[in-house]
Amino acid sequence: MAEATTPARPVRILLADDQPLLRTGFRMVLGAEEDLDIVAEAGDGVEAVDLSRRLLPDVVLMDIRMPRMDGVAATRAIVDARLPVRVLILTTFDLDEYVVGALRAGASGFLAKDVPADDLVTAIRTVAAGDAVVAPRILRRLLDRFADALPDPAAAPPRAMNALTEREREVLVQVARGLSNAEIARALSVSETTVKTHVGHVLTKLGLRDRVQAVVLAYESGLVRPGA
Repeated sequence: MAEATTPARPVRILLADDQPLLRTGFRMVLGAEEDLDIVAEAGDGVEAVDLSRRLLPDVVLMDIRMPRMDGVAATRAIVDARLPVRVLILTTFDLDEYVVGALRAGASGFLAKDVPADDLVTAIRTVAAGDAVVAPRILRRLLDRFADALPDPAAAPPRAMNALTEREREVLVQVARGLSNAEIARALSVSETTVKTHVGHVLTKLGLRDRVQAVVLAYESGLVRPGA
């Protein structure tokens, strides 16, 4: 997980989960942090989208399975509306296909609902700072379940990949394998600043929002194979 600096103002958070008990638990954990401010709670996806439009929280903690509108559809609605709001998915591993769908919809990452409190707090700060919470090693295990639906490894990569330089493709592969910028820098014998520049070029050239979408695309395109 990326390092995140404490923001100058409190991070405004919307809790979206249909279980009041879970929302209470999250409120207790997050309420203990001076730089985190829970501005509202939503019990379903429709309410989450409406509150996101009206309150413009920095981060929405979004459950996947909710009434009226699920978390995937709600995430897509928030992203499509171009709101300055980032979505962090909370889920369980028995809903793998929904996680992948949420990432495609534009979520900035996902966490298991039983994540340690410290990791949840760090993830919120990271997402609020404009980065993505990438757990590609977990994502790899998820995508293992969908290997049959992924491209044939012998097939040519999509044409969009042709826009990348050889080094940018190398960096994308390492990102998809779960390496941090510092780890990629060591693996490729370059500076961490150079890696960050390459990652930025990859996102721009491929029209991606963040590293999470880059990981998904690397698998969907066949550039990286599950279990490789």
